[in-house]
Amino acid sequence: MKKILKTFTTLLIVAILQTIVVSSVAAADAEAGKIKATTCSGCHGISSYFNVYPSYRVPKIAGQNEKYLILSLEAYKVGDRKHSTMQAQAESLSKEDIADIAAWFASLK
Repeated sequence: MKKILKTFTTLLIVAILQTIVVSSVAAADAEAGKIKATTCSGCHGISSYFNVYPSYRVPKIAGQNEKYLILSLEAYKVGDRKHSTMQAQAESLSKEDIADIAAWFASLK
């Protein structure tokens, strides 16, 4: 019984350590996002910017909720949100890219 308990404890510790390592590696990198978001800033970084056709106001996303940005970009990527320019941009992004970009814009106030 002691051997089973010792094995279980060892496995539990290994699982916890793996979770910690994976979490730290998977954490979003806002500085990397700053570089990856260069094309995003072309539209989303201009105050009161309007698209020519169809005419609409491009939202500023600086300071937006990080989770919202991630969900939005993922939805554009898979086509659940419709906007041809945003879909084209999001299709080329990896999950890491999306997390980094969202972290960057969320960090701006």
